[in-house]
This record gives sequence, C-alpha cells and structure tokens, in this order.
Amino acid sequence: MEQYDSRVDAYIEKAAPFAQPILKHLRQLVHSVSPLLTETMKWGFPFFDYNGPVCQMAAFKQHMGFGFWKQKQLNDPGKLIKEEDGTAGSFGKITSLNELPSDEILIDFIRQAMELNKAENKKPAVKKETAPKAPIEMPADFAELLGANPKALEVYYDFSPSAKREYLEWIVDAKAEATRLKRMETAVEWIGEGKTRNWKYK
Repeated sequence: MEQYDSRVDAYIEKAAPFAQPILKHLRQLVHSVSPLLTETMKWGFPFFDYNGPVCQMAAFKQHMGFGFWKQKQLNDPGKLIKEEDGTAGSFGKITSLNELPSDEILIDFIRQAMELNKAENKKPAVKKETAPKAPIEMPADFAELLGANPKALEVYYDFSPSAKREYLEWIVDAKAEATRLKRMETAVEWIGEGKTRNWKYK
C-alpha cells in the first residue's frame, strides 16, 4: 500500500469548504508521525493504516469527524475522546480546527494506536486444536502376513503409533485389491528390515 492515495485527494476536493482545511491538516499531521502510515479508502472514507486501521476521517455537510479505530484502548488522561455518537469520530462533531485536540495530543494518540496494532500483530498465532485421528483397524490379511514373519511382527510392534499408522493408511488407502496386496507384501518386507513407511525420505 502506498503512503499516499489519490482517492484521498479526490475526497478532500469534494468535501465541503469548511472541512477541506481540517482534512488537509489532519492528513499532513498523520503522515508527520511516521512514513509507515499508509492511506486507503474504506466504506467511502479516508483511513490511515499501520498493521491495520489506525485512524480515519470523514466529512459531512455540516460537520466532520476524526477518529481512532481502537479509541477505547488509548490512554486518554484528559478525557478528550467521546463515546461513539454516529459522527465517525472520536472527538464529536468538528466544524473548525480549534475544536480538535492539540497537534501534540493527536500525535500521541496516533503513536499509541500504532503501538497497539504493532503489539497485536506480534501475538503468536493461536494453534487450532486438531481432533485426534480415528484409529485404523489392522486388516486381518495383513495381520496374517505379519504373523507369518516373526521378525517383522516384532519390529512392527516396537514401532511408534505414528509409524504403525503410516503403514496402515498406506494399505487401506489402496484403491485396487492388487495394489493393496502388493503394498502389504512390501510393508512386511520393509518392516522386517526395520524400515518405516517413509524410510526413503529420511
């Protein structure tokens, strides 16, 4: 995403005359905080992003708004952030620059919002717990083949559960009976040699 978006220029040009200098000031102020902040348009309004939405501005016929995506998480000792009231902003209905908090306060809010996004982006991904695989029952004819080869039978029962499963999956997944029989014979041969199913790739 580019730092500047031409769609934001067009948005400002179409805004009401009272809103244009406010929009331009806010845009310049946001970019003065960090070159990593990029512009985009979402839901028809200009947004400033850094690892996700940071802040946004919106102009209407009689007022405009400037707000922070995570305003409830910002440290606001001066209690300047208002509850959401449908104005698309954190500071109520704005009609002039002097109705906004000072540049220093806004810059602090912007930096806080960037840090919140940065910290959230660093959170380790939550691993989804996968349901355990259903056990595979050993085919009777494969059990007979193993039983006829005591050495292979002994090695097989010393294998880990996953190693056993690899062989069983290989056998039961065969689509043709001839393929299944061939796989069982090969499996007994490899197991007798102490080889796991994927020994060629280890």
